[in-house]
Amino acid sequence: MCAIGGIIGFGENYAEVIGDKRRRAEAMIRALKRRGPDSDGVYEHDNALMIHTRLAVIDPENGAQPMLYGEEGAKLVLVYNGELYNTEELRTELRSRGHCFETSSDTEVVLRSFAEWGEDCVRRFNGIFAFAVYDERRESLFLARDPMGVKPLFFTLRGGVLYFASEIKGLFAAGVPARLGAEGVREIMLVGPARTSGFGVFEGVEELLPAECAVFDRNGLTRRIYRDMADGGTELITDSFETVRDHIIDLVTDAITRQTVSDVPLCTFLSGGLDSSLISSVTARRFAEEGRKLHTFSVEYRDNKKYFKAGKFQPNADDEYIEMMVKFLGTEHHRVVIDTPELVEALYTAAEARDLPGMADVDSSLLLFCKAVREFSTVALSGECADEIFGGYPWYRDPDIRQIYGFPWSQSTAYRASLLRPEYLADFSPERYVTNKYLATCSKVTEGGLSPLEKRMREMMRLNTDWFMQTLLDRKDRMSMHWGLEVRVPFCDCRIVEYMYRVPWEYKDYMGREKGLLREAAAVRGLLPEAVVRRKKSPYPKTHNPSYEAAVRERLAEELSQADCPVLQILERREIERLMYHGQQTAWYGQLMNDPQIMAYIIQINHWLRHYKVELV
Repeated sequence: MCAIGGIIGFGENYAEVIGDKRRRAEAMIRALKRRGPDSDGVYEHDNALMIHTRLAVIDPENGAQPMLYGEEGAKLVLVYNGELYNTEELRTELRSRGHCFETSSDTEVVLRSFAEWGEDCVRRFNGIFAFAVYDERRESLFLARDPMGVKPLFFTLRGGVLYFASEIKGLFAAGVPARLGAEGVREIMLVGPARTSGFGVFEGVEELLPAECAVFDRNGLTRRIYRDMADGGTELITDSFETVRDHIIDLVTDAITRQTVSDVPLCTFLSGGLDSSLISSVTARRFAEEGRKLHTFSVEYRDNKKYFKAGKFQPNADDEYIEMMVKFLGTEHHRVVIDTPELVEALYTAAEARDLPGMADVDSSLLLFCKAVREFSTVALSGECADEIFGGYPWYRDPDIRQIYGFPWSQSTAYRASLLRPEYLADFSPERYVTNKYLATCSKVTEGGLSPLEKRMREMMRLNTDWFMQTLLDRKDRMSMHWGLEVRVPFCDCRIVEYMYRVPWEYKDYMGREKGLLREAAAVRGLLPEAVVRRKKSPYPKTHNPSYEAAVRERLAEELSQADCPVLQILERREIERLMYHGQQTAWYGQLMNDPQIMAYIIQINHWLRHYKVELV
């Protein structure tokens, strides 16, 4: 994986804005270097400046970027962040059309695909990506993002000049100011750590949507969606359960296998849950065929065994199941243990990595985990997105919860609003703000002829993929790429998503179990021990040590005592202190964020405002 960025414009305005191109390029490279520590490159043209920082994964000796193709004066110039998983099929087809390749990198395949098929090339790609192609002859820039939004791409238009970058900090380095309006404040407090798709929170900053592409030229910016999960059809699949089960495990194993291709060390995350265990199983078998042993990694917290208490949403700890999988697969396993002081301290770095306040210690723990993994490996496979696609969350399966009006994982709007200063609530309805976003997402399900249950389950899939999954993908990308670790997510393969969109709910809920279809498919193929197949879903592990809540309370008190405490420009001190000393027992974001995480979230907001010198407007 890598980082990309650029500034594109035309006429005198562009010349005035761009100034010293080399200085601008170097500033963007410095800001984005952690995503691509191996090398960097710059392209300069009359109307374009493009930069790239590279994390070499495929063909490390070649594939340098920006990559150029074509004759002098009519070149196509590519900067690309991503990984294609159907590279060889595309290379074969392009060769049949007369293309000769100089490297074995997927970067060259992306560039030549654009040269051959133009904007329609994105429909042919199976992978995770964000890229930009500048056409010298047409004086136009093409931008695109992968169908599921795994890789980020932010941009802003200022005075007719387009700025783009893999992370928001790249825009700031290019000269875009860090300004925050009322809409941004409300976004952070009323839906955060989620983010409205396409909204960059900072004033004027946008993000290309998943499955969106755009063209910028002298006529301005035009955008379009090139793919949707309903493109595979909207009618329910009528095949037998056994046929669907066999097809989905074929798709899943093919997606995992394709994503094990790497010219640098590759490992898997292993929690002992269904998703990570299935990925580890397929990968270990692939490695065994090549005479290699798979390395697996898990995260845990100091003294968690001492304080862990089983609950409805976390019925058991991971250790027993991790050991079971390690023995079953014969992997070389590494346990990463995190203690409270480093977990708290990493809250600050996590906010900087995300460029926004995030999921508190759910972010900071992953940041520390990825740092440890990066000491061994450059690429990792992770089980993200299976719950959204296969129906694993409680709000899918509990009939009462799934009929709740609004985002089922975030029913705390009134409490969230109570923290805001009055000026952000004047002539404004927090409930309507959140509800409108919820309804806009549900309205994407327009297919007729579905039963009320099937229609609701499709709404749930849209809500989860557009909101909950995007939050987790943001987290995964920023926390891992901060250390130059590429994390691949096989369940995000658009073939799986499009197929599962049409699978009846009774199949997904087979035997009344979360992800019942996926469980049965793994069991029939003998990919997992029976106990792991039947293990009840358990979320990403978080610390149960009471020292964490005490530590964030103490740290937040320190922040509030400082003369410069920027969070008090948007939040009410008395409400923060009420949370600190009396508790709220409010689920801020599903089961992942409660009182300790809300305090940590406020710490992150305060640091974020200070670190980026955010101007409130």
